[in-house]
Amino acid sequence: MVKPLTFKGDKKSKKRKRKEDHDEETSQSLTRQNDQSNIVDDDDTWVTADIPSDITGPIIIILPSEQPTCLACDVNGKVFASPLENIVENDLGTAEPHDVRQVWVANRVAGTEGLSFKGHHGRYLSCDKFGHLSALREAIGAEESFRCISPPDTPGMFSIQTERETYLGISSDSNSNSNSNSSTTVEIRGDSTEIEYTTTLRIRMQARFKPKLKANKEEKARGKISRKELEEVVGRRLEEDEIRRLKKARREGNYHEAILDVRVKGKHDKFAS
Repeated sequence: MVKPLTFKGDKKSKKRKRKEDHDEETSQSLTRQNDQSNIVDDDDTWVTADIPSDITGPIIIILPSEQPTCLACDVNGKVFASPLENIVENDLGTAEPHDVRQVWVANRVAGTEGLSFKGHHGRYLSCDKFGHLSALREAIGAEESFRCISPPDTPGMFSIQTERETYLGISSDSNSNSNSNSSTTVEIRGDSTEIEYTTTLRIRMQARFKPKLKANKEEKARGKISRKELEEVVGRRLEEDEIRRLKKARREGNYHEAILDVRVKGKHDKFAS
């Protein structure tokens, strides 16, 4: 085949095949990463918050009432105790919301250690100087900021403290009617001065927002890649130890460096043979 004449100083044409291969590899890698990210982000199971730093995103605040209830609010901003229905054998560690009014979105208050709790209607939980709770305000002020404290003798439980250093708690009143049927009304207030049983709460949250679980899921997602995908990236058949090494590197964040090392090793082995 006759080749065109070339002269000293002419720019050599670059082969595009390698670039196209690299672009395709990068595209496949990004697609896999996006798919794995979606798996982590779509986890809507509910778990128990263990420490104050866990608390973020959608939560339910479970009250220490005789019958399982949680903190809720209606569209008019009235705060009340809502019965929990999604619960297995009265185990509060399995509770999940069945009504959007039971869900609050927890967020850090900028520049403070406080938390805000936004209701389903876009307004914030608030506690006034008399200990009355409501959810009427659209902006965060001192009365909409709370601290979650872990009582030392009850791990995994919390007391919610207001800016006035009082605590959210409950009181129960039993009412009887003429038919001898009794019912218990749970009142929620924010004027308790001490941490006690009536102010000790459990908080359930979505798993995808819990830092430890989120990190574990992301690490597992990063490690999920098949032999076939790895061999396509490297461009040759891989040994078992190479597969393990690349999967470990993918979890630890030095995946691309490990791929280059394996490729270089493959070239050396090819020339040596």
